[in-house]
Amino acid sequence: MGHGSSGAHTAPPTSPAPQAPRAAVRERIGRLAREVVKFGAVGGAGVLVNLLVFNLVRHATDLAVVRASIIATVVAIVFNYLGFRYFTYRDRDKGRRTREMSLFLVFSAVGLVIENGVLYTATYGFGWDSPLQSNIFKFLGIGLGTLFRFWSYRTWVFRTLPAREPVTRAETFLEHEQPTAMRTTDGTPAAHR
Repeated sequence: MGHGSSGAHTAPPTSPAPQAPRAAVRERIGRLAREVVKFGAVGGAGVLVNLLVFNLVRHATDLAVVRASIIATVVAIVFNYLGFRYFTYRDRDKGRRTREMSLFLVFSAVGLVIENGVLYTATYGFGWDSPLQSNIFKFLGIGLGTLFRFWSYRTWVFRTLPAREPVTRAETFLEHEQPTAMRTTDGTPAAHR
């Protein structure tokens, strides 16, 4: 017989390289990337709300710069909570809404201090109070506050749900789910007799 004509000389099956750890890492990175994109979308809209309200209050009233900024930050915090709860973290645990809201407000207040501390320092520490300078330092403060908020919201406020164990064998799952009347005396399913 010729080479390979009978099929008797088949190559031994090769075992696949362990891909589970790589796949798990890829999945985690993918989930984090999606979360960052969603957080960024809500946060970006929140930055626009924050800057628009800041400039509106600053130019329509006689309030001091930092007070106008605090008002804008509070409006953006409310906007962001709704966006985070119902868009970015909608799949997260919703069981303890009071705890979630309390932690959100605490971490948002810390973010407010970071954000407006930068503006306060620029305005009253260095005398940089022109509209352009105020917007630059407001934006810089928002950026620093956002880094803190991202970490704290995902870690403490919008908690992940516990992971479910995958069903490794469908037979095992089905055996445990069948009523006892459907089993024989030796414990095997009646359909397998």
